[in-house]
Order: sequence, then structure tokens, then C-alpha cells
Amino acid sequence: MNQKKALYKRIENYFDRLWPIPRSITGPGFIKSLDLLSEIVPFKRIEFHTGDKVLDWVIPKEWVPHRAYLIDPNGKKRADFSKNNLHLVGYSVPFKGILSLTDLKNNINTLPDQPNAIPYITSYYNEAWGFCMSFEEYNNLPEGDYEVVIETELKKGKLTIGEVVLEGTSDKEILISSYLCHPSMANNELSGPLVLSFLCEAITNLSSRKYTYRFIIVPETIGSIAYLSLRGDDLKKKLIAGYQISCIGDNGPFTYKKSREGDTLADRAAIQMMRDLKNENVIPFNPAVGSDERQYCSPGFNLPVGSLMRTMYTKYPEYHTSLDNKKLMDFEGMEEAVETLTSIIHNIEMNVIWENKYPYGEPQLGKRGLFRSLSEKTREDDEMAMWWLLNYADGTNDLFSIADRSGYPITTLARVANKLNEAGIFD
Repeated sequence: MNQKKALYKRIENYFDRLWPIPRSITGPGFIKSLDLLSEIVPFKRIEFHTGDKVLDWVIPKEWVPHRAYLIDPNGKKRADFSKNNLHLVGYSVPFKGILSLTDLKNNINTLPDQPNAIPYITSYYNEAWGFCMSFEEYNNLPEGDYEVVIETELKKGKLTIGEVVLEGTSDKEILISSYLCHPSMANNELSGPLVLSFLCEAITNLSSRKYTYRFIIVPETIGSIAYLSLRGDDLKKKLIAGYQISCIGDNGPFTYKKSREGDTLADRAAIQMMRDLKNENVIPFNPAVGSDERQYCSPGFNLPVGSLMRTMYTKYPEYHTSLDNKKLMDFEGMEEAVETLTSIIHNIEMNVIWENKYPYGEPQLGKRGLFRSLSEKTREDDEMAMWWLLNYADGTNDLFSIADRSGYPITTLARVANKLNEAGIFD
């Protein structure tokens, strides 16, 4: 088995183990999922407790679901939480009783435009209960009385965040973030933390690291807000780039959403990679829709964090439904996502501001073994890149800037710049 096959098979194996776990923003499902991902890299736990104030929010009660279902007038079990976690509205309070179909329908959510799909609905901060089912099943519910069983706990507990910090020679940091709180969803849920975990494994194995890398897995929104309440001030001082990873498991082309500023190092590195991939799916920051990049890029923090996806949330019909399942996943594509993010990080590591010590005219390259003895019409890429470097390496332009101007990949420019440095031309 070659290494490429081994990685995507590992990703699929962890996906299959994570899939049945009933996750939410708190509770044992999140912890169990984080425990599984910690087999890949050892996530340290950061805990916040019910009632803790985090910025403008308060940590909610911990939710522990046990079982939930309906028994119809014919004795048939329906909307069984054990069959699909989406059948129960997230954070439903306990309830047991007998209701008529008319009364019960006030607590059933469906998607009439997608009659075969179960919707994803939550009620985190408003104590209520409810079920979700396909519109097709909803329309076929028999008249009569229904037994309603919801056995859940809402109690004082904790909200947990997973964190791994890989030290570099510099305390300047790169943040990689994803979320782990949606049950029974594949692309919108498991793709992000799986790609993040295997990316962390790859960066752990680098022979050297210039920058410090911070990987975090949070419950979406409340988790990133809690994390910023703890680490936000330090991130404002140290963070040079960051990426929110979301919806990165299908077979669509990559999509990059810029940070709030739009021209940060994170943006420039990602956009350079998108150009190398001949991909133009680069979109501006939009605070009205998104994931945790909205918290990292909120005006008080304004961190240099963009978001890398494949098909963007809300842009695929299976989003936030039971149709977002394994059939939608492309595990080889997820391996490609790990490789692409690794390449972006390699490029950031290579990015340097060089200064040409001989800026008046061209330095004599031949005596340094950097130029052909005979002129030729065809020039190799390295030589062409060298002329760009000699002109624009003036102590103000980094390699990403020169890559933008020249069209040459940063890998080529970095290789040639190192030759010029070894020859004593660059400082």
C-alpha cells in the first residue's frame, strides 16, 4: 500500500468511527469525538464551566442526550434518535407525554423543499424540545395519539476545547481552527476536524519550524468566543496568519474566503496556492454568513484568519440535512486538502524579505557561477526568476509580493533566492 492510499484510508477509518457519535456544543459526544482525534495528535483540553462569562456570552448548561423517539398510534417507533441523531432537536429538554398528532406537529421540523431529508435544528439557548423528520414521513403520519419520549439532561457542566501548540524558533504564530459539534453530518462537520488533525500530524513531522503553530478544535461559535476570551489578547500580538477549516470533504474545487482585511499573509499565501492550482474561487470576507472566522475577524480582534473550504456552506443542497452523509465525501480529496494546507504552510515558512546588496545595475553573475557563459534565446525558469528577484528584492518586498508580480511559484523563488544568498548577493 503506498503512502497516498494509506493516508486517505486512515481518514476514512476515523470518519467511520466518529460518524455515529451524538455530538453537540457540550457533553459526552464532543469529548468522545475529541478523544478519538487525540489518537492522531494529543489534544490538550481547555475547559470552561456553565455560567462562565466569555466576552458577551455565557457558557450554557451541558447537554446529555440519552434517548428520544415517538410511538405512533399503531405502535411504530418513529424519529428514533438512536437511528439518526438529527431526529432530536439539539439541546431538547426532557419530555414525556401523550399528544395528539395535531399538537405534536407543532414540535416537528421538516424540509418541504427536500422531502427525503431530515433537517438539522438546535435550540441551544432557548429551553424547548422538538423532533425532526423527512417531509415524506411527516405527511404519512397516521392520525391519533402519540407517545413522546425525550430523555435528556441539562445540567451544570463544562464546555471543552482541544488545543495543540507546536513550538517554532519564533513565537510568531499560525492558527488552524475547526469545529466539532454537529451530529450526523459529514462534510459540514467531520471533514474539518479530520483535515485539521492530519495536518497537525504533518506539521509535527516537519524537520524544523520557523513559526509556532496553534491547532484548535472548538464547538462552533461559543467555542471560538470562549477561546478568544482566554487567548485573544495574545493572538492579537503574535498571530501572523490563520485558517478556519470547514466543509472541505466533498469533491468540489477549493474555495478560499479572505480575512476581514483581505490582504494579510494568510490571504496572500492561500491566494498564491489557488493560483498555482489554477483556481479562481476566492471570495471576500462576509460577516453575514460563515463559521468561526467571523469571531476571529470581529472588529475588536481583527485577526488575520481566512477560511479554506471546498463547496462552501449553504452552496450545496445537502447542507444542514441528513443528506450530508458519507456518500458526499471524497476521502482522497480530503488527503489532497491536507497536502494543500501543508504546501501553504511550507510557503509561509519559506517567505522572506531579501535585500540585493548590489542594487546599482546588475551584479556580475558569471563570475559567481550564476549565469551562462554563452547567451541563449531560451532561458530556464530559475534564471528568469533570478532577474525578478534581483530587481524586486529591495528590502521591502517579500517572496509572495515577487510571486504576485512575476507569476513564478514561491517555491521557485525561494530556491533561487537561496542560491543568490549563498553567492553573497543577498542579505
